[in-house]
Amino acid sequence: MLTVHHLGKSQSERIVWLCEELGVPYELKRYARDPVTMLAPPDYKALHPIGAAPVIVDGDLVLAESGAIVDYIIAKYGNGRLVLGADDADFAQFLYWFHFANGTLQAGMGRLMLLNRLKLADDNPMLVATRARVDRAFDFVDARVRDVEYLAGSTFTVADIMIVFSLTTMRYFQPYDLSRCPNVVSYLGRVGARPAYGRAMKKGDPGMALLLN
Repeated sequence: MLTVHHLGKSQSERIVWLCEELGVPYELKRYARDPVTMLAPPDYKALHPIGAAPVIVDGDLVLAESGAIVDYIIAKYGNGRLVLGADDADFAQFLYWFHFANGTLQAGMGRLMLLNRLKLADDNPMLVATRARVDRAFDFVDARVRDVEYLAGSTFTVADIMIVFSLTTMRYFQPYDLSRCPNVVSYLGRVGARPAYGRAMKKGDPGMALLLN
């Protein structure tokens, strides 16, 4: 059976959610962050050489990196669900937003989080530039979901599963005011109402307030 090793408040929530959406049988193993450092515990870091979440085990396979895990689960267990084929008119949009999640938005928020921890002057050029880059990324998402129901268009896909962590749980580490992005808030209301999302978050992070607005 597929085993999902879930670190609380981490990108591994994507994998729990994906399994719930697909109805894939899986075993969930939960790990808590250190309450002081907020880092993964030693037994989680020992699962994979990179020492970061998420990690799955499927038979003899141990796999990390959320995008790779999503691709793997979709290819092995998805039966064509939650993805768009190359003949779909929205295929390019699906690909773009699937990779935008970690390639642009999550990466930018991560850089901003690290810069903020350095306690730089508010007018530090690198800090100012990074804040502006993150704002542009949020504005871009906001413009996209103003015109479509989901990132790829009218169909819910793994592109949505990839981006929601950055729009929600990541804000525990790098706060961001979504009042400037009303379309993102409406979008999060749509995806947050999905039963599989609710089940995944209750199983993976019970009691955690969901930052859906």
